[in-house]
Amino acid sequence: MKLPLRALLSAAILTALAACSAPSGDSAPAAPAAEAAPTAAAPAAPQPIAIDMNAIKTQPISFRAADLNPDVSACTDLNQHANQTWLAANPVPADRSSWGSFEVLAERSLEIQHAIVQAAAQSKWAQGSIEQKVGDFFGSGMDTAAIEAAGVEPLKPRLAKIDAITDTAGVAGYLRESYAVGQGPLFGFYANADLKNSEMVIGYTNQGGLSLPERSYYLEDREDFVAAREALLTYAATVLQLAGADEASAKAQAQQVLEFETLLAKASLDRVTLRDPATRYNPVSIEQADAVTPNFPWGDFFDAVGVARPQMFSLAMPDFFREFDRMLVEVPVAQWQTWLRFRVLNDAAPYLGKAFEDANFALYGKTLRGQQEQQERWKRVLNAVNGSMGEALGQLYVAVAFPPESKAKMQQLVANLSDALKERLQNLEWMGDETKTKALEKWASFTPKIGYPDKWRSWDGLNVGRDSYVANLEAAAAFNYRFMLDKIGKPVDKTEWGMSPQTVNAYYRASANEIVFPAAILQPPFFDPNADDALNYGGIGAVIGHEMLHGYDDQGSKFDAVGNFANWWTDEDRERFNARTDKLVAQFNAYEALPGLNVNGRLALGENIADLGGLTVAYAAMRRAQGEGFTDPMVEGLSQSQRFFLNWATVWRRGFTTEAMKLQITNGPHAPGMFRAVGAPSNMPTFHEAFGCQPGDRMRREGEERVAIW
Repeated sequence: MKLPLRALLSAAILTALAACSAPSGDSAPAAPAAEAAPTAAAPAAPQPIAIDMNAIKTQPISFRAADLNPDVSACTDLNQHANQTWLAANPVPADRSSWGSFEVLAERSLEIQHAIVQAAAQSKWAQGSIEQKVGDFFGSGMDTAAIEAAGVEPLKPRLAKIDAITDTAGVAGYLRESYAVGQGPLFGFYANADLKNSEMVIGYTNQGGLSLPERSYYLEDREDFVAAREALLTYAATVLQLAGADEASAKAQAQQVLEFETLLAKASLDRVTLRDPATRYNPVSIEQADAVTPNFPWGDFFDAVGVARPQMFSLAMPDFFREFDRMLVEVPVAQWQTWLRFRVLNDAAPYLGKAFEDANFALYGKTLRGQQEQQERWKRVLNAVNGSMGEALGQLYVAVAFPPESKAKMQQLVANLSDALKERLQNLEWMGDETKTKALEKWASFTPKIGYPDKWRSWDGLNVGRDSYVANLEAAAAFNYRFMLDKIGKPVDKTEWGMSPQTVNAYYRASANEIVFPAAILQPPFFDPNADDALNYGGIGAVIGHEMLHGYDDQGSKFDAVGNFANWWTDEDRERFNARTDKLVAQFNAYEALPGLNVNGRLALGENIADLGGLTVAYAAMRRAQGEGFTDPMVEGLSQSQRFFLNWATVWRRGFTTEAMKLQITNGPHAPGMFRAVGAPSNMPTFHEAFGCQPGDRMRREGEERVAIW
C-alpha cells in the first residue's frame, strides 16, 4: 500500500533532525488477534480515552554523570566519553537495526500509542469518530486469522487489471488508474508549494520505481550492493510464487524485475545531486511535458487523477521521464506486467499473511538493515496506522501525553534561541551588509510550531472497518492522496503540519520558513521542564538552533524570507560561505564509519551545517539566559558548560548494526550519531574551554582546520 503523506514529505523541501525510521521490513511476528477485540460489555457512550502514564514501561534516556566513561576524556572523543558506557550495556536489540536516544523515545511513544489504540479498539465509539476509525484500523491489523484467510484475494482486482494489459496504451492507462487511487508505482506525483511562489500549491513529479534504497544499489559492485541485488531477486521470486507463479517462472520474472529497475536506476539522479532544490523544480506546460514523454500524455494523466489541467507543473528530473517514455515503447508489455505485479505485491507484502511478511522482512529488515528479528506485531500495525492516520492518532496522543506547561517553556526557549541567532547574524564578520540584511529579514519571518497543530485535520469521508486490513490501507491511501491533490491550484495552508505529534523528530520546511517540534520529542534527553538550563539548552535548545540554521544551510539558504527559491546572496558572500562549508565537508569525509567506508561529507552537509550553527547558537542563548553574574551550580561536579556539551552528545547516543551503518552512510543525509556528537563541538572554542582541551587533543580544532560558519 502506498502511504502518500510520507511520499509527499520525502519530496518536499523539508529537512528533519534525524533519519526517519521504520522501512516496510521492520515487521514482527503475529500477536494474538484477541488483543484488539471489542469487549462484550462495552459502554454505549465511552469516556474519553485516558491511560496510566505510570504504566508505560520504557523511560527516556537522561544524562547521568555516572554513565561517563573515565577511560576516554572529552577532549579525546566526546562521544566515547559520554556514551560508550551506555552503549556497551545496551546493544542494539534483535528487533532493531539501531538503538539510542531517538529509538528509546520512539519506543516510549509507541507504548503510549498502544495503550490508546487498545482503548479505542475495545470500546464502542460513535461511527465516524476518530476513536472508531483508529480502533478499527488497529483491530483489523491485529486480526491475523482474517488476514491469513484472505491471502492475496484483496489484491486480485488490481492483478486482474495488470493481466488484461495488451499494449503500450494499456500500460499507460493502468498507471493513470493507479495514481488516481494513490497507488502509483513508477514516479512521484505530489502537491507542494511552488518554489518560485510559495503562497500557491502546484503539482510536482519526481523519479521513483526502485525497490532498493537508491541507484547505486543497482549499478555498483560494492559487496553489500551485490548482496542486496541477490536478496531482491530472491524476494521477488518468492512473492511472485506466493501469488501463483510456478518456481521457474517466478525466478525468471524476478530477473526481469531487476533488469527493469536497473534501467530506471541508470536514469535516476544520485542522492548528493538531489539535495539541490533545482533538481526538483522544472516548471513546464502540459504541451512541454508531452514533448518529453510523447507516449504518456499529461493531460490524460491530470484528467485521470481528478486535477484540473494546470497551466504549469514541475516535471522534475526530465531525463528520468525520457527513459520512462522510452521504456513504455521498447520494454516488452509482458515485462511491464511482471514488474507491475511485483510492485503491487511488494507494496502489500508487509500487510498480508506471514509468508509475505517474512519474505519482505528478509530483504528490508535483515539484508538491508541487519535487523535479526521482526518487531512485535502491534508495533508494526501501529506503524501502519501512523502512516495512514497519523494525525488522527496524534490528536488522541496529545490529549493524554503532552502537558501544556511543556509548550509554554518551549516557546520561551525558541524566543531565546531566536534572539541569540539574531545577534550572531548581526555580528558576522565574513558576510557583507547587503546579504546580512536579507539574512535578518529571513530571521524575522521564522514561524515556530510546537507540540501539535492548532487546527486538526478532518477525517470525514474515510471509511474504516474491522473486516479487512488491506481494504483499510487502500482506503486510507486513496483518501490521503485525494486530500493532497485537492490542494493543487490553491493557496498554501500554513496551518498544516508535516509530522504527527507522536513523532520523535523535528523539521524545517524551507518553502514556509517554519521550524516544527512535535510533542513526542519534548522529553529527555531533549527537554525536561525540571532540568537545569544546561541540559535543556544542550538538548532541545540545540535542536531548535539546528532547525533554525537549516534556513541558512547550503540548500535552505537558497530560499528567501517568504519561502521562495531565490538568490538573496551577493556572489562574494556565497563564495565565502562555500569556502567554509567545503572545510566542513572535508572534516566529515575524514570520519571512518567502518573499515574502508567513510562518511559522505557532501551528502550530510546540510545537517552538519545545522548542527554546528545550532549548537553554537544554543550555547550563546544559554549564556544570555544565565545573565551577568551567574553563579554556576556545578551539578554532579560538572559545570553548566560541560553539562551542555555532554547532553548534546547524549542526544546522539546511538548504536547501529553493520548493515544499518552502511545504509545510513550511503542513503541518509545524516552522519551517524557518533560523528554528530563530536563534529560540531570540536570546532567550538567554548567546548575547548569547558573541558580544558589543549592543542593537539583530537577534539580541539584550530587555525585553518577549525570551521566557523554561522
